[in-house]
Amino acid sequence: MSQELTLQLIDTHAGGDVSRIVVGGIEPLPGASVRDQMHYLRDDADGLRKLLLDEPYGIPEMSVDLLVPASDPAAEVGYIIMEVMGYPIYSGSNTICTATAVLESGLVAKQEGRQRFKLESPAGLVQIEALVENGVVEAITCGGLPSYIDTYRASIHVPGLGDVTYSVAYSGGFYALVDATELGFHLNRDEERELADCAHRIVEAIQAERGFSHYTLGDVGPLPFLHFMGPLEQVGDHFYRSRSTTYVHPGVICRSTTGTGTSARLALMHHEGRIQPGDKLETVSLRETGFIGEFTGTRQEGTHTVVENTITGKSYVLARSDIVVNCDDPLVECAGLHHILSTGKASSD
Repeated sequence: MSQELTLQLIDTHAGGDVSRIVVGGIEPLPGASVRDQMHYLRDDADGLRKLLLDEPYGIPEMSVDLLVPASDPAAEVGYIIMEVMGYPIYSGSNTICTATAVLESGLVAKQEGRQRFKLESPAGLVQIEALVENGVVEAITCGGLPSYIDTYRASIHVPGLGDVTYSVAYSGGFYALVDATELGFHLNRDEERELADCAHRIVEAIQAERGFSHYTLGDVGPLPFLHFMGPLEQVGDHFYRSRSTTYVHPGVICRSTTGTGTSARLALMHHEGRIQPGDKLETVSLRETGFIGEFTGTRQEGTHTVVENTITGKSYVLARSDIVVNCDDPLVECAGLHHILSTGKASSD
C-alpha cells in the first residue's frame, strides 16, 4: 500500500533565477505571523525545502516560495522563501516571481495598467506595483529592504588570491561587495565557475575572521553572500548601468543579479556619494538579464544611514504542474515533510 500526495506548483523565473511557487498541497502552518510560520517550517518541516531543491525534483540553483495566509490584513497573501542556504527573510527575485504567480493564479485579480497590492514576507509587508498590458504581467516593482553599509573598504588576506578589498552591506542578508575588475574578472558567462570559486574563498576568509550583527535583528549568522561589481556607466540622466553577479552558495552563482544584491550596490553608491534620490541602477547579469534598482531616499536608524529603494524586474511563467510525492520512493525523504502534506488530494493503490 502506498500513498501519493501532490503539491500544486507554478514554476517561474526572473532574470534567469527559477523560483518554484507552491500554491497548494501544504497544510496551514502554525504561527501568528509569516515570520513565525517560516520559523516553524525551518525548525520542524525542513523536508519541503529539501524535497523541492534536491534530486529527483529540483536542483540547488532553484528557489522555492510557499504561499501562506498573511497575518497582516493589509496583505493579500504571505510567502516563505526557501533556498539551498536556508530561509532568507527577503529576496527581490523571489518576490517578483511570487507577485507574478499570485496574479497569474488569480489570487489577486489582474487589472490593466498599473495596480498596487501588498504581500507579507518574513521581513514584513512588501509593496508591489504590477504593470499589466493586454493581460500580461510585464513588470513587477517591489520595495527592497532598507539597506546600509556595515563595513567600507576593509582588507582581508585570502589564500590563493592575496589581499582583497571588500565592503559589507545589509540588504536582506549581509553581502560582501568586491570590485570585479580588481580581481581580474570581466563578468562574462565563461567565468562563472571561476567566479564561484573566487567568491567561496573570499566568503570563507571573512567568515573565519569576523561576524556581523544587524541593528535590530542582531546576529543573523555568518556572512553568506558576495556581489561582484563591474564598472559603473552613466547611460542617461539619473540612470546607471553595471555588469554584476552574485554568489549565494558553494558552486552557485545566481543567474540573475539578484534584487538584494542590487539593493546592496545602491547602498554602497549612496555611501560613496554617487547617487541622489530618484537615480536608478540597472544591474546586468552574466546572462544579459537585468534588474533596475531605484534609490528613493534615506532615513537614520541609530548610527546607520539606511537606504530606501525599489527593485523592478519581469518574471516569466515556466510551468504549472502537480508534483507527486510518493513517500515509498527510496529517493524521496518524507521524515521532515509528511506532517505538513495535505491529504485532500491523496490517492492510494
